[in-house]
Amino acid sequence: MTWNVLIPPSQLSPKCLLLRKAIMVRLLEDFTNRKASEQHGYYVAVNQLKTIAKGKVRVLTGDTLFPVTFTCITQKPMKGEVMIGYVSKVLRHGVFLRSGPAGTIFLSDKVMSEYKYVGGENPMFMSEHYSKLVKGAAVRFKVMGLRWMEDDRRFLLLATLAGDFLGPI
Repeated sequence: MTWNVLIPPSQLSPKCLLLRKAIMVRLLEDFTNRKASEQHGYYVAVNQLKTIAKGKVRVLTGDTLFPVTFTCITQKPMKGEVMIGYVSKVLRHGVFLRSGPAGTIFLSDKVMSEYKYVGGENPMFMSEHYSKLVKGAAVRFKVMGLRWMEDDRRFLLLATLAGDFLGPI
């Protein structure tokens, strides 16, 4: 990937090593703040800083803009993909799951036909085979649909347990 990294004049130094460190720190900050993109998915980690091109000084602010090329790890959920998530919330109409950086995955009770809701202090979904969906349980699921939310910079996923080898682990 190639991004532009903006370095303020206070962090510019005649010593090249400090400049490289400032660029890397700023790149990691930008990487963390962007969280995700529709094209690449969730940004997980920067692997390697490949190149730092010649900087261009902005006349009005004095900031220097450096085009930076780097490699990184991303995770983009796809429709039909089988994933493992953990139950974060149990509601009457389904459960919310978390899987890595994807924190909003909804598993509706409509697609869990063999599971019945059991209310109480610790609500859960239970099947005839005594498998339970409770808070903190690991679940293998298939992505049924997804939507990119630009405002929050995240994906909303809709999950299903319809398929072979899906359900609580």
